[in-house]
Amino acid sequence: MSKVMTLDRGNFKQEVLESDLPVLVEYWAAWCGPCRVLGPVIEEIARERESSIRVGKLDVDSEPELAAGAGALSIPFVVLYRDGEPVADSLGAAPKEHLERALGLDEELDKAA
Repeated sequence: MSKVMTLDRGNFKQEVLESDLPVLVEYWAAWCGPCRVLGPVIEEIARERESSIRVGKLDVDSEPELAAGAGALSIPFVVLYRDGEPVADSLGAAPKEHLERALGLDEELDKAA
């Protein structure tokens, strides 16, 4: 079962902006080839870190206002929110290690070790 939640205007505030845990959000679209490449990486991060972060996906075609508000001018665009604020982001399909480094998730692993 997927650990990735589907985000939209109905739940974005509660699930992302008001979350006690950091939230990783992928802004994506079904027609986007690089988004399909990144999808399994996002799923893997969600499974591995389910106790420390929440992970969601927001379809930019269904929610253009939310995507624009996040600055998602190109996709895939991944943003890490902490306390309701964006703290790091990554643009494009990237290997898992690069994505974790760009978002500062590798530092969280170092702290936990």
